[in-house]
Amino acid sequence: MSDVEVITMGCRLNIYESEIMKKHAEAAGLGETVIVNTCAVTNEAERQARQAVRRARREHPGARIIVTGCAAQVNAKAFAAMPEVDQVIGNEEKMHAESYRDFGLDQAEKIRVNDIMDVRESAVHMIDGFEGKTRAFVQVQNGCDHRCTFCIIPYGRGNSRSVPMGAVTEQVRRLVAGGYREVVITGVDITSYGHDLPGQPTLGQLCRRLLNAVPELKRLRLSSIDSVEVDADLMQLIAHDQRMLPHMHLSLQAGDNMILKRMKRRHSREQAIEFCRQVREMRPDMVFGADIIAGFPTESEEMFENSLRLVDECGLMFLHVFPFSARQGTPAARMPQLNGAVVKERAARLRAEGAVVRDRLQAAYDGTLVPFLAEKMEAGRIVGHSDHFVPVTVDGVLEAGQVGRMRVTGHGDGRLSGVLADG
Repeated sequence: MSDVEVITMGCRLNIYESEIMKKHAEAAGLGETVIVNTCAVTNEAERQARQAVRRARREHPGARIIVTGCAAQVNAKAFAAMPEVDQVIGNEEKMHAESYRDFGLDQAEKIRVNDIMDVRESAVHMIDGFEGKTRAFVQVQNGCDHRCTFCIIPYGRGNSRSVPMGAVTEQVRRLVAGGYREVVITGVDITSYGHDLPGQPTLGQLCRRLLNAVPELKRLRLSSIDSVEVDADLMQLIAHDQRMLPHMHLSLQAGDNMILKRMKRRHSREQAIEFCRQVREMRPDMVFGADIIAGFPTESEEMFENSLRLVDECGLMFLHVFPFSARQGTPAARMPQLNGAVVKERAARLRAEGAVVRDRLQAAYDGTLVPFLAEKMEAGRIVGHSDHFVPVTVDGVLEAGQVGRMRVTGHGDGRLSGVLADG
């Protein structure tokens, strides 16, 4: 067992980066070490990060504790002030092997965090696999050039920068050769991919190259996307290449045009609805998830109800609801705030509506054959996710990482159940 433990919080990009940090720390021979890779998307995420640090110290009293990630990048001094913490490393520094080589050598300064806005390139980091994972994550982009009024992430990740297509292709080829059947393209704002590269390739052109250059890749999935940036190549791939899995997670954030404007988003509710309609017309089995914020400053009941209706109008099977959390340093933190009880109540109503729409959409799977990726065996049954990223529990036996088909016999609590189908 490794002496290095990484606690990963937040997004899929953090999952990818945690694998790289673990390998760097092990290669440096750090000994008993806990790395907490934090998230800063909400105040609650930062609170949970501090909780994780304290718990790590209780469980590993003799370990070196390193804190990194977005919360450490934007609030380094606060984490350095925690008595449990030995070192704070920035989001750029955490990706470099040299950051882990000289711990304990009379290092008086606990903080190694530079200005993330000075970073101009996204470095290539080749990895062979993900511990305990059956799908592989590949970073194609980092940072964000947009400045949504609620979001602190650009200050934790810097400006948008892309990984060259050749390097992404080589990473995917390496992972597929290692046995991975599903690859997830990830980043902070992946639909902005390529604007900083020679020739300005698009995300769709990158995906087309991956599918052409690595024909052994059978399943390609996208992480969260911004619908207004989706290019024509990506739309065509979604329509005509079955290896592009029929699942999209959209960064919608709200369903009211005035709130979208105050958030400084670039789409309208009408554009969001039309995008979902167009994609379903091209790919009828496509399912959508989305991020929506409840209780944004100045949100009236009427404005909130527009967001509530959007869940059904877009047919959102998966809903990530974020009660609004004012992040210091963002414009939204200076806007008139709603009462906390109102925010909590609206978040609950959004989740309830999401569950109703999800259950209605998932009922359509009853009796059908559904492809899925097996992730583990649990209590004698297969556990995994369908092509649509619906959690599944299947009667039968299948090795983790294998692709199978199930005959759906029921659904409930957001999960499909069924039996393993032959062939």
